[in-house]
Amino acid sequence: MAQRVAGAGLSTRIDGHSPQRGRIRTMTIIHDNRTIAAAVVAMVAFNAIFLSANGLFMLVNPLAWYDLVPGVTDTGFFNQHFIRDIGMIQLFLGAAFGLGMAMPERRVGLWAAATLWLSAHALFHFWEVAVGICSPAVIPRDFPAVTLPAILGIVLTFWAIRRSSAEKTASA
Repeated sequence: MAQRVAGAGLSTRIDGHSPQRGRIRTMTIIHDNRTIAAAVVAMVAFNAIFLSANGLFMLVNPLAWYDLVPGVTDTGFFNQHFIRDIGMIQLFLGAAFGLGMAMPERRVGLWAAATLWLSAHALFHFWEVAVGICSPAVIPRDFPAVTLPAILGIVLTFWAIRRSSAEKTASA
């Protein structure tokens, strides 16, 4: 007898010959899905809150942002217009992750678009090291604000794609 288990967005079929074996497997899958759901919420919260807060900081006080964020002063002169432009992008990226969590039907598109920009930005930072514009010391310095949001975006986008595919298969 087949049984469907839903949780954290992944539907799973369990084919157990004994009711006891099926129940244990069901409990394990539900627990695993809760763990996945908690990890997804934590990653979305990080990207949504960090990117939105960073974007707001850049828009409200670009000079303070320029002076306080490590490494920014090494990249060139203060340009409030440019900082505010990027601040708007950061704010939109944070909103995309938050809206994607609230709107599952739009999640893949919102997260994929935001992740595309975040990934290009992270790759650009690596390119600057590769061609000698920056030293390799910038990689760990930039990791929390540049590379980590891109990695989280990639993981979240693939999770959303997989979940969307599983839901389509389950409803078919």
